Parts: sequence; C-alpha cells; structure tokens
Amino acid sequence: MLNKFPLWKYILLCFVVVVSFLYAAPNLYGEDPAVQISATRGAKIDQQTFEKINALLKDNNIAVKNSKLDNGQILVRLSSGQDQLIARDVIKKELKDGFITALNLAPATPAWLSAIGASPIKLGLDLRGGVHFLMEVDMDEAIKKSQVQMVQDLRADLREQKIRFRGIRESKKTNGVILRFVSEEMLDKAEEYLKPLNPGYLFSNEQKNNEFVLKINITEKKLHSIKENALQQNLGILRNRVNELGVAEPLVQRQGSDRIVVELPGIQDTARAKEILGATATLEFHAVDTKTDINDALSGRLPASSIIQKTREGRPVVIQKRIILMGNHIVDARSSTDEYGRAQVSISLDSQGGSKMSRFTKRNIGKPMATLFIEYLPSGKKKANGKAIIEKRYEIANVATIQAQLGRSFRITGLDNPAEAHNLALLLRAGALIAPIQIVEERTIGPSLGAQNIKDGLKAMAYGLFAVCLFMAIYYRKFGLIANCVLLFNIIMLVAVMSMIPGATLTLPGIAGIVLTVGMAVDANVLIFERIRDELRAGKSVQRAINEGYANAFSTIADANVTTFITAVILFAVGTGSIKGFAVTLMLGIATSMFTSIVGTRAIVNALWGGRNDIKKLSI
Repeated sequence: MLNKFPLWKYILLCFVVVVSFLYAAPNLYGEDPAVQISATRGAKIDQQTFEKINALLKDNNIAVKNSKLDNGQILVRLSSGQDQLIARDVIKKELKDGFITALNLAPATPAWLSAIGASPIKLGLDLRGGVHFLMEVDMDEAIKKSQVQMVQDLRADLREQKIRFRGIRESKKTNGVILRFVSEEMLDKAEEYLKPLNPGYLFSNEQKNNEFVLKINITEKKLHSIKENALQQNLGILRNRVNELGVAEPLVQRQGSDRIVVELPGIQDTARAKEILGATATLEFHAVDTKTDINDALSGRLPASSIIQKTREGRPVVIQKRIILMGNHIVDARSSTDEYGRAQVSISLDSQGGSKMSRFTKRNIGKPMATLFIEYLPSGKKKANGKAIIEKRYEIANVATIQAQLGRSFRITGLDNPAEAHNLALLLRAGALIAPIQIVEERTIGPSLGAQNIKDGLKAMAYGLFAVCLFMAIYYRKFGLIANCVLLFNIIMLVAVMSMIPGATLTLPGIAGIVLTVGMAVDANVLIFERIRDELRAGKSVQRAINEGYANAFSTIADANVTTFITAVILFAVGTGSIKGFAVTLMLGIATSMFTSIVGTRAIVNALWGGRNDIKKLSI
C-alpha cells in the first residue's frame, strides 16, 4: 500500500526521538560555578583535607551546593559567581603552597542522566570563557640536548668496542660532535663502526696538531626531524599534563613549526592556569658519586666528572655528570605499593632506553642512582632576537639503590608515602619535556563575554527559526506545520549528537553552522513539497503525488547535501580553530537534516494521510 510505513520503522523513529531528547536534555541544566582543588608535587589531598575545606566554607557562611572528593581532587559547587570568587580566596589563603585552587564551571547534569552517559555539549573558549596560551618551544635547547645525548651515546659505544679516544665534545658551530683520537687507526675503526649506527649525520676527518679528528655533523634533514620530534613530544606531554590535572575539555594543538596553542575552557584564573602548565620540566637519571665525601665536595674538593645537586628538602647529593638516561625514553609510569605496602613507582621505557638502562645497571648492582628533576623557568631577560632566556632549576627527585639488572621495566622505591609516589609518577608520565617551552601570548575570556556570545548566537538562531517557520506555515499550511515540527526536532537531534561525540566542541562559528543547517533542512522540505504540488497539478491522485514527490525529490536533495558535505569535510581538514568548529556543526547538521527531512516528515505524512483513498485535496 502506498505511503504506509511498517510498524518497526515507527518504533525505530520513536527510539531516535527519545534518545535525542535524553542526550540533549543535559544542556537545559547549565553549569555551576565551582572551585577545583588539586595537589601539586609534594602535597596530598585526602579525606582530612576534604573535611577541612568543607568546615572552612561553612565557617565563612559560603553556601555550598555540593562538594566531592574524587581521584585526589576536590570539586566544590557553589550557588553564584560571587560565592565562587570568595570561596577561592578563602581556600587559597588557608591551603597556601602545595595546592592549586582554580575557578571552574561544572555541569549541573542530574545523576540519572549522567548514569546513561548524557552530558552537556562542550563549549569552546569563545562561548564558555577561559584562558588561551600561545607557547613557544625552545628549539635551540632541543638541539643542544640532542648533542649532549649523542656525546653520551658515542662515549658508551666507543668504550664498549674498546676504541681508544682522547676526547669528545659538542660542536657549537655545526650542531654536531667532535671526536679526537691518538692514532689514525683508532679514527678509522671508530668511523667504520659509527657510520651505520648514525644515519642522518655527515662524517669527515682531518689531522690537526698531532691529533686525528673525526667530525660528525647533523644534516638539515636530521635537524628538521629533531625539531619536529621536540614539538610533537611536547604536544603529547602538555596534553597529558592538562588531562592529569583535571582541566575539562582542553585544546592543545600545534601552530607553525615551533609553537603550541593551549586553550582551557572554564578556567578563569590565569595565574592558576599558568601553574598547571608552567612546570615545564624534564628528567635525567645519574649515577651517585659514592667515592666523593659530601663534606669535601661542599668545601670545593669536587672531581671534574661530578656535580652537587640538592633534594627538595635541601640535602646535597653528589652525582656524576654523565647522563644514564633522559626522561624522553619513558613511555609510562604508575604509582603502586610493593609486597610490604611501601610506596613505589613502576616505570616502562622504550626499546632504546631499555638497552641503555640494562647496560648501566648490569655493571652497577648495589650502587645508588639518582633521578634528577629539571624545571625550566623564565629569567625575565631576553636574547638579541627577542626570545626570552630560560633558566634551569635542578632538584633530586629520588635516590634509589639498584637491586638487579634493569631492562625496559623497573621500579623506583624509597619514597616517603603514596602521595609522593603518585606525584612522581605524574611527573615521569607528563613532565619529560624534550625542550623547554615558554608562554609568549596569553588571553583571558571572561564567562560574561562567553555568556553574551551564547545569548547573541541563540538570539540570531531564534530570529532565523521564527522567520523560516512563519514562512513555511503560511506558504505550505499543514505540510508547513509538519516541516516546522521536524525542523525543531532536527535542532534537538543535532545538539544530542554533538553532546554524545567525544571531542566535539561548539563555538560561536558553530552556532552559525547550526543556523545554516536550519535553512538547509527547510530547503529539502521545500523541494519535496514543490514536487508533490507538481504531481497534483499533473492530475495524479493524492497518494501517488505524495509517493512520487518524495521519491523524485530525493536525488536533488542528495546532490545538494553531498556537495555541501564535501565542502565541510575540506574545511575541517585544512581549517583550524573557529573554521573547524563551523565545519563540524555543518557536517553533523547535514546528516541530521537529511534524516529528519526525508524520514521524519515522511513518517508524519504517512501517519496522517497514508493509505487513505478518500482524500481528494491536500493542505499544501
């Protein structure tokens, strides 16, 4: 029978409608002003801290909607933005150092919706407010660290092959390494052995002052690879750092050859955001110099091969300058407890790092090894080219005794407590930057500006929707009212889909994409209704006109939407920032409008007029 859907199609449509309403519903509840408290290195958040903060807010007559301790973080929901600011200041004053107290916005989604995975649509920086950072990677330091690592590797390789050399040092002019030998025979053996192990480097030799010199210079291709690896690794590390510290819906992406954009929606405190990102650091493993007395070292009698570094408590430790392993070889680190309940950190290395650690620990069982934490801080001074000068701050994070030969996996023990193990694991996972970074630009977008953008965007969409619905109702009568109902559902379905997709973010241009979708959804209905009118003018029956109207209009609708979809895909592929936001909503809007315009309106029309032969006239 013409224009009759089977029962299963109506059941499927009802299911889609219910799911769309459920997953769009969280957007009606908005967000609560909140204060988020997390611990920095050396601090710990426990039940006692949680109760202390609750009591503190109660004593200061600050109305708290809800507070929760989860995964070592405290989230306090408040009734107003004014209470949020007061609570932040009170908590910050009480906790002082060792904790990050940041302003945030927490979704107010009811528990029953959260239980099914429903959450509000993620808003971009221009709608939600927050902070934007443009960060620059110090490529000079990345190249320098690559040279230092190369010197360490070459020294180990030559010693292992028993090739005698007089010295190895970095070459500042050519970004390479210079090796000096006592004989031409040793130089030839070294060059023959090292060339296959170091692709991407240029080898040259010369005789100078009774010495045989081998120069290993980095090619432009290898130099580009080092810079690219530094940028990509820092991108991953910054993402891990932001995720580990619980910042909601962050954006971390590259810009150009040496810059990274970090956007933290919902964070309104620039100083706290800097604290989250500012600890740009790396790690190095060194052997402890057990032969040198600490008192002799402090009085100046220190071997040239050793240096003094201090722990966080200020205790001096003499370590060897030689780097066993850099932190960029760490692929994972997890805190746990050993069989005696003592805190420990389990570490996993990549294959190259595992080989280095295995060779070193095999020869040094029973000896101590130190983990050196290096933090990069801006000095306030600038180079001639205008770039800021970075200072290094060193700290011994841990000293542990090597119990056995280690490989790609090993444990760091001797930690004070589980909190210390957790924080060290976080640093090992998210702190091993191969090159320091600095903030070269920062912007703060207040929540009031974001709210105004939402208000203006919704107002534009409401005006457009009203005009379209009015036209459809007047021009197409009952069919126009059906199109209007389906159009409203299309918007709800689009919001639901965007809420369900991980990583989909709504921006101000994204709202423009939704407005465009409204027009495109109506355009499909106009094509269908006009084809039905044409069929009726041709003298066909009502049922035949409806059936052929939908069938004949489909190819035209598909062509128009597919070409627009391809354009949106290209915009998403080559665009950045706001262009991507527009492309995402446009692609999703095209998909939902195709479904609602063709299937949604057809289902309603079939339910009202399908299968009835007594209808002689349509309200269209």
